[in-house]
Amino acid sequence: MDFGVQVNVYRTSWDAVRASVEKMDAGPWDSVWFADHFIPPGANHEQEALTAFEGLSAIAFAGGMTKKLRLGNLVLGNTYRNPALAAKIAGTIDTMSEGRFTLAIGAGWYKREHEAYGWEFPPMKERQDRFEEAVELIRLLIHSGDPVDFNGQYYQIEKAFLSPGSFKNPIPIMVGGTGPKRTLRTLAKYGDVMNLDGWAGGGMSLEHYQSKSDILEKHCEDVGRDPGEIRRTLLMPCYLTDDQEMIDRVVKGLGPGTVAGSRQYIIDRIGEFEEAGIAEVMFGGIPSGDVDRLSQFEEEILSAFK
Repeated sequence: MDFGVQVNVYRTSWDAVRASVEKMDAGPWDSVWFADHFIPPGANHEQEALTAFEGLSAIAFAGGMTKKLRLGNLVLGNTYRNPALAAKIAGTIDTMSEGRFTLAIGAGWYKREHEAYGWEFPPMKERQDRFEEAVELIRLLIHSGDPVDFNGQYYQIEKAFLSPGSFKNPIPIMVGGTGPKRTLRTLAKYGDVMNLDGWAGGGMSLEHYQSKSDILEKHCEDVGRDPGEIRRTLLMPCYLTDDQEMIDRVVKGLGPGTVAGSRQYIIDRIGEFEEAGIAEVMFGGIPSGDVDRLSQFEEEILSAFK
């Protein structure tokens, strides 16, 4: 089992982010992840002035700070960037980090930041159509050794060559979201990594994961893909405590997808997911700069698996 953290990059300082990343790279962690929004999600008008570090430049800088951590975003918004540009940036980061980057991307959902920055925010169906087309294009660029032509409804490229491309192995593509009809089918066709997001709806139950996994496997069968090629991961909002009052408060504040409880409770929950096929857990809810909390997780949780 691998472990990472989605380090918070909103309403915080870069010194705090740096402290978390450096602590993780020196410890038993496997990966670090940043989100990708241009305004802190849920911000009111006054809070929009608070920090929101841009996802790709921040994770690239983290790559230069680290030696071993795998790097990625949970997840990039397709609507913010032309997908060929996203692939170009991915090739650059993967080369500079010597093969440590995962390109994780979703359809985009936060309407307000589109309004603020002047991006089109199409209806859901069009966002899904654009997303599927974008992931197909990105996969072609990553896996082709030749210049790529692509003439889609929304995106077109002409004899585009991804150089630098993948450092060694093809850059993995994580498809953000687990929508049963479109998103998981896009994953089956073009993706390499599934991520069940505990911040999103559906909670953090083993049954919820298994239902999504079953749907993915059906899509894989339909498109002729081996489901064993797709790595399964989990973004788990998590709080370690024996205090029941604190557990209730945290779950209420962070949402029903939060796993809060004692050391043994969290170990047992992770163990269930590991047995069900989850290869990596990314913890959420650890404040950036809280190196003591990272140490606690290392000593009480990671040590049980490593």
